Amino acid sequence: MADTADGSDDSLNDFGEDVAEEYDEFVRGDEDEAADFLASLADGRPALELAIGNGRIALPLLERGVEVAGVDDSRPMLDMLARHERGHEIRTVLGDMTTDAPEGAYGLVFLVYNTIGNLLTQEDQVAVFRNAASRLTDDGVFVVENLTPWGTAPTEQSVAVHDIDADGVVIDAKRYDRATQRLWESRLRITSDGIRSEPMELRLVSPPELDLMAQLAGLRLHDRYGGWRREPFTSDSQTHVSVYGR
Repeated sequence: MADTADGSDDSLNDFGEDVAEEYDEFVRGDEDEAADFLASLADGRPALELAIGNGRIALPLLERGVEVAGVDDSRPMLDMLARHERGHEIRTVLGDMTTDAPEGAYGLVFLVYNTIGNLLTQEDQVAVFRNAASRLTDDGVFVVENLTPWGTAPTEQSVAVHDIDADGVVIDAKRYDRATQRLWESRLRITSDGIRSEPMELRLVSPPELDLMAQLAGLRLHDRYGGWRREPFTSDSQTHVSVYGR
């Protein structure tokens, strides 16, 4: 596990049972678009998802006829995946996405929903590129979906209020350290049942830095889009979908 900014080994990112239960009810809304995009790149070949979680993308991809395997370091998330109707069809291993994966060669490896930011050092982020490259067929591709730092990080810190209704309010507090590229975020859900805190820590990385990481792993950028619909990537893009190959 990557060290946190204070030198400890514990990350704020917790994907235990509580989070797994919530993820199973969570629909981001881009699942079909992501699965369509990824299925077109898989082109009938097996696919590997790094940080597969509860199968939010893997299961729709499976429905499109793609053989899917995955790795995740959260047993509760993998257990949640296995409970789905077709979850047993997906080969998974409990492990570290920087080093582990089910055996085999894959025409598509993918890492989505800003998850590369959960790796809190540049060394670990480079390692995930190397792991992906080692699993690819010669003509395979590695797809990374990630937010852009300029669309995410405050200059130093910020507080925003969301989802105000009769049941409560959601408050997002962020603090960004430009020297370490670390973003600390705490989402507070305030309801009549009490206050729930959901902390998260990310290392924000720019698209050009990701491209250099790919080169260190023997890959290069093939395409970059502003989203799953292949929108043009511009300086106003809040996210990007980048496709790397040999």
